[in-house]
Amino acid sequence: MSVSDQIARQLPYLRRYARALTGSQHSGDAYVRATLEAALADRDLREEIAHSRAALYAAFTRIWTTGHVEEQPPENSGDTHEQAARTRLATIAPTHRQALLLSTVEEFSREETARILGVSPEEADALVAQAIAEIENESKTRVLIIEDEPLISMQLESLVDDLGHTVVGTAATRTQAVDIFERSPAGLVLADIQLADGSSGIDAVEDLLKFGDVPVIFITAYPERLLTGERPEPTYLVTKPFQEVTVRAAISQALFFRSSEPMG
Repeated sequence: MSVSDQIARQLPYLRRYARALTGSQHSGDAYVRATLEAALADRDLREEIAHSRAALYAAFTRIWTTGHVEEQPPENSGDTHEQAARTRLATIAPTHRQALLLSTVEEFSREETARILGVSPEEADALVAQAIAEIENESKTRVLIIEDEPLISMQLESLVDDLGHTVVGTAATRTQAVDIFERSPAGLVLADIQLADGSSGIDAVEDLLKFGDVPVIFITAYPERLLTGERPEPTYLVTKPFQEVTVRAAISQALFFRSSEPMG
């Protein structure tokens, strides 16, 4: 496999990380693009990141921490949602967010997370703990679960309860999801993509968003259906089989930003 192919395989996931870190697809992609430009100009760096996923994220981190990336404002640069997201991000230390996302959503080991951030494993653990403490100060909410596998649905319901939120209902089909939401509007939706009757969780979410903006986390065994780069992508995407700590982190992030829109 060529160097470019090896890097390309990791790009959807790096873009996911950048999007969650910055709160904006537009801004996140700008930092990813700057990382690739740096690799293009440095053969040694290019070889390094092609053979190590952690090295790719470390290179991105070096670009991110400098903050010197030219961003052309998107057409909707006056969007109040993105402005609100940036305001909220300012209240959480950047290194805390990085450690949390790397160790949960991106599923790096504590040693890899530490190496990416240039800290010790013990310091990485402390950063994750601080991020969780800061984010979980957010208010509790009502949650709709759209999932057709009963065991997974029960697992998610238990996790949501443990976090202090209220489950308004669980749906196995698009129609059930809309019916439940009409009766009991939720402040957060956890949604699978492929549902029991062949209906789509994506379509179900689009139906729900007609009632108003609500943060959505897709939890799916088919992330490639959403990480295409061909259209605005969901900000919060967890891959099955998942670890509960990953879902916890996604819930915290989603409630922190308070929106499902693919920002930027």
